[in-house]
Amino acid sequence: MPKIKTKRSAAKRFKKTASGQLKRDMAYGSHILTSKTTKRKRNLRKGSMVSAADLPRMKRLLPTL
Repeated sequence: MPKIKTKRSAAKRFKKTASGQLKRDMAYGSHILTSKTTKRKRNLRKGSMVSAADLPRMKRLLPTL
């Protein structure tokens, strides 16, 4: 049986928390910022958790986490 490889693109985007959840960054915070309000940009700086519905798919991408 060969080793299971981690998808490196996913490994750079997600971090595992102590409780086993996956932490992610918010989307839409990197460009065309002039049309977004200051409040919206500030909230996009905060991280978020991967939803429970997406967790099984993430576990396949990140077998070592």
